[in-house]
Parts: sequence; structure tokens; C-alpha cells
Amino acid sequence: MVKTFIVVAIVAIAGGIVGSLYIYSPARAAQDSGAVGIEGRLPSPPPSQGATISLPRDGQVFTTNPVTVSGICPNELLIKLFKNNVFAGSVICKNGSFSIIIDLFGGQNELVARVYDALDQAGPDSNKVNVSFTDNAKGAASKVTLTSNYAKRGANPKEELIWPIILSGGIGPYAISVDWGDGVTPDLISQQYPGTFNIKHIYDSPGVYNIVIKATDKDGGVAYLQLVGIANGPLSQDNNGTNKGQNAGQDNSGGGSTTPKTKILWQPAALTIPFVISTFWLGKKYELRMLRKKIERGERPF
Repeated sequence: MVKTFIVVAIVAIAGGIVGSLYIYSPARAAQDSGAVGIEGRLPSPPPSQGATISLPRDGQVFTTNPVTVSGICPNELLIKLFKNNVFAGSVICKNGSFSIIIDLFGGQNELVARVYDALDQAGPDSNKVNVSFTDNAKGAASKVTLTSNYAKRGANPKEELIWPIILSGGIGPYAISVDWGDGVTPDLISQQYPGTFNIKHIYDSPGVYNIVIKATDKDGGVAYLQLVGIANGPLSQDNNGTNKGQNAGQDNSGGGSTTPKTKILWQPAALTIPFVISTFWLGKKYELRMLRKKIERGERPF
């Protein structure tokens, strides 16, 4: 009889553990709002399909900035554009297409688009497009440039998003405008010297936003940088494809990922433990009662 109850206890414990593990998805998140546990993403293969740059055409010559780079892409993936292997801007692929505003270096520019999934895994590179830029107003050595260590970054709605931006080249002072993509009047910032400065914003509603930053130096030289802002949770991704900080409530990617997550919920385990203890106690009590009856009947207890 003891063995029977031990088996029952083991089964109950196993059931509690199994019951506390399940596959988590954003659609189920609302049901688990009071849960306390640990979660992580299950590995999945990197994207197998890359983007394709349609415009500009290979061999085009430009004399003014900015330039719009557009093409087709796998839906919901993050697109990072590089010019001469330097990060030039980012956007989320929507409806199978992308469009990024960039500026060009003086001379030759090799443009490549690269896709990233919600796990920051890179897919194949796009076709390479070579274009050239002739800056009649300023030399290449003094051209003002904007870049960032982050292709996407986010914060919860109603919380401040802080984004470090790197400004170089040109001649100060600089006039900086930041269009956060949410219909709010662009921010205007005065920057006296080159270097790193922070832009700040509070999104009112969840969503994925295209941020466009423009810098103009004292002599009229301009630079552009387009980035992805996310308002649904603390999220950032550097330009090596590495997440920094916690993930947003959905990616999204920063990426709109549907990659399942494993969440360990402790409520089922907490309910199982008292059940196991009480079951074992009742089993022992029942066994003692049966032993007494055997002794009273003069039978061997074992």
C-alpha cells in the first residue's frame, strides 16, 4: 500500500511539473498577466530569403542628398542598409517591401541590404548596387555624417525612449531635426560640436515607427539617418545584430516574430506540492489503520 501511494505522489509531482511548463505565445500573454516565471526564446533557423534592392539602379550618379533606397523583402523582418560596409539606416519590412532614406559618401557607394529576424539572426545579403555621389558643395573629408550603434530601440508607451546618436564631420554648430514618425512635430536640437548626443521621445501608443534624423552643419552640409523605434517594451538592437536590454512585449522587431517561448509558471507547482503532502499523509494514516486491524484479527502485519 505504501508503494501505491508513493507511485501516486510521484505521478502527482510529475504532473505538476509538466503542467507548469507550456509553450507561450503573445496571444496567451493576457491570460498570464499575473504569472511569475522564467521565459526564453526557442532557437529557430535564420532567415533563408534576403532582400532585393530595386532602386536606385546600379551605376546611377547622384549630386544631391538624400537618396531613397527601396526594394522587396521578407515581411516583418528588420532591414539594415549598409553603404561601403557602414550602417546607413534601418526599417521593418511591411507588405513585402522596404524604403530607407540615406545619404551617400562622396565618390563610390556600394549598397547592401541585410535582413534580421526577431532573434537577431542575419539572413542572406541582398544584391549589391553601386552608385556614386558628386558633392559639388563640400569635399568628402568634411562631409557631415550621422550614425548609431542601434538599428532599432524601444520603450514602453508613456515612458521615455533615449537613443544615442553619433555625429561626425562637417563644421559646427549643427541643427538637428528628429521626426519620430508618430505625427508629433519634429524635435529641433542644436549641437555645437561633433560627438555623441542623445535624442529623447515618449510614444503615446504601441507601434513600430520610422524615425528620420537630419543634421545640417554651418555650411549647409546635410546628413540623414533612418531608424526603427518601437513602443511596446524595452528593446534595442545594435548594428551587429545583438539585442541589448530586455525584449519588448512583442517584437517585433522589431520584427513581429511569432517564435514560441517557453514559460515556467510556478502557480501549478505551488498547488501541486500541498496536494502531494496531503496525499502522502492520508496514505500513511490509512496504512496504520489497516495494520491495527490485522493485529486485532491475529494476523501477521506484514
